[in-house]
Formats: sequence, structure tokens, C-alpha cells
Amino acid sequence: MNEGDVIPPVGVTGADGGTIDLATLPRPLVVYFYPKDDTAGCTREAQDFTALAPDFAAAGAYVLGVSKDTPAAHAKFTAKHSLGIALASDLDGTACAAFGVWVEKNMYGRTYMGIERATFLFGADGTLMRAWRKVKVPGHAPAVLAAILAAVPDAGRPR
Repeated sequence: MNEGDVIPPVGVTGADGGTIDLATLPRPLVVYFYPKDDTAGCTREAQDFTALAPDFAAAGAYVLGVSKDTPAAHAKFTAKHSLGIALASDLDGTACAAFGVWVEKNMYGRTYMGIERATFLFGADGTLMRAWRKVKVPGHAPAVLAAILAAVPDAGRPR
């Protein structure tokens, strides 16, 4: 995914088990990929986006977190941490492949495939405005919100 690319024609599985077509979601659209529910970094990231959910909503932005966890795991994660953002499952890895976030990783000398923590911001026309790769969680959600406010005319301002 490069700036100017359109939202890939892929679907993910929502909390209700139904398919969510990313191209039909409200915009601006923030799609963030994370490795695993209920791990330290992923929990912090979801909590940070939740804390700013009213600000994203005021800017007209929709936030969607995506991992390969099941809808049931997402429901448990959401309830446990009182998350206020939508989570979706990419069970077959189609969205991860389309966004280029299914990558080789190394931990303690072990190589394996996993989801790269990454965030994608799509504008009103459905094109990629900005991508953050290899995200470090502290300060990330506010940086995404700032990018929306800077790039989208009248975002977050009373109408």
C-alpha cells in the first residue's frame, strides 16, 4: 500500500460474524492492524484509540482494528478492557496480504510469520492518505488523530 492507492477490495469479519467490506466503511477511515488481542502492546494501542474515540468521531473518522483473532476473542477483549472501537477478524489473511502486513518476524532468534503493527488512513475519496509501518504504540493514536485534523478540511470542527 502506497499513498494514493485505493482501499483494497477485501472484507473482514465483524463482531457479529458478518462480512465488512472495507470499501463501504465511513471515511476518513483508520484501519490499524495489530498482532494479537489481550497482549500488552495491543491492549495499550486499543485503549489509546478508545480514549480518543470521541475525537475521531468528531472528526468524522471511523476507526477499525484488525487482527487474525476470532470474533469471539475480539468480544472477550473488548469486554475485558471496555474498548470503544470496532475490531474485526482477518481469519484467512486476505486483508493482511492486501495491506502487506503479513511479514516475517524475529523474536529471540526465532523466525516466524505474523502481523506487522501498521495503520492506514484513507481520505474521503477512498485513497490512502498516510501509512504508518512498524508502529510504536506510545503516542501513535494521537499522531493519527493529528494527521486527520491536519489533512481533512473542517475535521473535528462544529458544523
